[in-house]
Amino acid sequence: MAVVWFVGFGVVLLIISCCCCFCGSKDGDYSPCCYFTSLAFLVILTIATITGCVILHCGSDLFHHSSIKTVDYVVGQGDLTADNLRNFAGSLAAAKNITIDQIFLPADVQGKIDIVEEKLNSSANEFSTRLLENSIKIKKVVNHMEHELMAAAAVMGGLAVFGFLFSVLGLRFLVSILVVLAWFNLTVILMTSGVFLLLHNVVGDTCVAMDDWVTHPQAHTALDDILPCVDVATANLSLYRSQEVTAQLVALVNNVVVNISNREFPPGLLPLYFNQSGPLMPVLCNPFNPDMSPRACAPGEVDFKSAAREWKRFECRTAGPPGSEVCATPGRLTPAAYGQMTAATSVSQGLYEYGPFLVQLQDCSFVRETFLSISDNNCPGLERYSRHVYVGLIIISGAVMLSVVFWMVHTRQRRRRAMAKQL
Repeated sequence: MAVVWFVGFGVVLLIISCCCCFCGSKDGDYSPCCYFTSLAFLVILTIATITGCVILHCGSDLFHHSSIKTVDYVVGQGDLTADNLRNFAGSLAAAKNITIDQIFLPADVQGKIDIVEEKLNSSANEFSTRLLENSIKIKKVVNHMEHELMAAAAVMGGLAVFGFLFSVLGLRFLVSILVVLAWFNLTVILMTSGVFLLLHNVVGDTCVAMDDWVTHPQAHTALDDILPCVDVATANLSLYRSQEVTAQLVALVNNVVVNISNREFPPGLLPLYFNQSGPLMPVLCNPFNPDMSPRACAPGEVDFKSAAREWKRFECRTAGPPGSEVCATPGRLTPAAYGQMTAATSVSQGLYEYGPFLVQLQDCSFVRETFLSISDNNCPGLERYSRHVYVGLIIISGAVMLSVVFWMVHTRQRRRRAMAKQL
């Protein structure tokens, strides 16, 4: 369309120039009907152009705002995922350092934690970097497009107003300059319309693709440029390791409860003996069976949330030199052991509560939820505002095209009218 306009109107301008050169100053007869009709059309077309500029300006502003808001939402969801990955890696590192009465996690488990922690931090950094690069690319395109559209609205609005004024005032030379300027600028506007039509279709196709992906998730699609999934192997390993470490921590705590706190040793058997006495402590509920399938708590066990409160009842007051304290009152836990056990329970609870998040990483459901939210909340606005921009461009293009013709017609009629008055 832009090429047709550029070549076609260029030929028309060439023909008009030749006619002016070879036909001299023969202007023909003045026609009041033609004069006032061209003036009326100029008024209507100028108003139409200004209206199109307003629609274009408002539409591009809303489209830009909605696009940036959508990108920021995606980045926010991605950052949340990356932060959760890093926090989970931190929880694993904290679990590795847990000790109760100088009892640690097995060395092989600590080694496995180091491997998973490294992979998690690497995945989080790669995920954040890729997401940031994608968002910068999208924002760059959207910002550039907004500047182009704003400039187009200002230039075409100015051309329409000045063309109307110059033609009404009969400034033939200035009208000729504006005709040439409009010729070039309309070519650019038509090209911009084509580009934005492509962008409008891309927005619509992306929203449709998101709907399809939500229904039928697929790996390695073009939507990875918006929000990629986390490496599945790392997610699977992280989920299994979180369950394994949680179970190991619970076993560590229960080992102390059953074999130290709930037993009564002779006074000479230090450090196992610290004058523990009174009712037996409940053990901590392990949420997993040996095969890592979910397990319900048995009667008499305490869960993660109630463990600290229940065990507090078994804490005793201590006496003696630091490092060799013994209970001076009935109880099964020294304050130091109570702090270590509650710390281990807190870390276990944290790892256990990351389970749903890790499951989301496994099946990429966090991406599905993000796309579903965008499809429901952002896509309707994006499609509507991009349509406004395209409509504004079409109105401006059509109105200025016709305005250029009526600038020349009205200027010529005004000159004939002036010559008729002189006669």
